This record gives sequence, C-alpha cells and structure tokens, in this order.
Amino acid sequence: MFVSTRTLGAKLHTPGTEGYMSFGIYLLGFVILIVGLALAANMMHVPPRWIAVGTICMVGIGILAGVANTRRRDP
Repeated sequence: MFVSTRTLGAKLHTPGTEGYMSFGIYLLGFVILIVGLALAANMMHVPPRWIAVGTICMVGIGILAGVANTRRRDP
C-alpha cells in the first residue's frame, strides 16, 4: 500500500534549505544542555544565584547562536 507524502501533509524537500536546521530544534538542544549544566552545578553545591546567572547567560548565547546558524541567507 502506497501513501503519498502529499496526503500526509509532509514536505520531504524544500528547495534552498539544504544544510539548515530549524531554530526550534536548535533551541531545544540548547535547553537540554542548559538543564544538564544547571543540574551538574547543583550537584556540585554551586549557590543558586550563580546557577541562575549562568542559565541566563547560556540562554542568551543559545539564542544568538541559534539565530546565526539557522537564518536563511538572501539569494
């Protein structure tokens, strides 16, 4: 039985998007990294204030890196 991708509403290939990652996926990866680092800092008994400072800095770096790596170049 053959099911068309058009039927499922999926796009397998969009021209001009080779090598690009979705911003949402990029940000999700950074969130997982930040949570892991915050948990590790908590286990090392780092004061919560510094964990919050590090988390805020990492979120900023993640957004900047995500935008830089996922934005589409003008043709």
